[in-house]
Amino acid sequence: MPKTDSIEKLEEIYSTPVSERSMWKEIDHVNELYRRFIEASPFLILATFGDNGVDCSPRGDPPGFVRVVAPDCIQIPDRSGNNRLDTMRNIIQNPEVGIIFLIPNVGETIRVSGRAEILIDEALCSSFTIKGKPASSVLSIKVQKVYYQCQKALIRSRLWDAESYIERSELPSAGQMAKFFSAQHGAEFDAESYDENYAEHMRQTIY
Repeated sequence: MPKTDSIEKLEEIYSTPVSERSMWKEIDHVNELYRRFIEASPFLILATFGDNGVDCSPRGDPPGFVRVVAPDCIQIPDRSGNNRLDTMRNIIQNPEVGIIFLIPNVGETIRVSGRAEILIDEALCSSFTIKGKPASSVLSIKVQKVYYQCQKALIRSRLWDAESYIERSELPSAGQMAKFFSAQHGAEFDAESYDENYAEHMRQTIY
């Protein structure tokens, strides 16, 4: 298939930006308008790159869980999970990160790029406590670039349109997926029991 590895060819295919505003909206700090979006977001996707390649990881808590400490600094609590540490290892190897913030029922997203460091100060981690559990660490991002993305992708995907939702039962369950990968390693796994107890497991371990 035809392909291109030429910036000049890409610019020929895509032409110039639709409007100058698409360039103006990129700034090197979190202004008041962008701050309001970030502090209203309960969910983000964090992209990192290290020795094992690219990783994208979801992060979520009640709105306001990401703090805009200063126009050039945001902080994100990191909580206990599967402890694979893909994101954290990558940040130690390469601090460059990309973040996209989503807000339910809002079409625009906010994109942030910067350099991250992992803070383990006890008082800081405790300041992010939810349900008695402090953050395991805090990602402090030195902001380099911020801009908002228009609604087109979310409108095309119908992400917030309830009429486009499918039943969870139409996809493999968490237990079924765990059983499949356990079998690849010769391990037994009770998928039915896992799925039956999954809601209670989440309730007990989410924080």
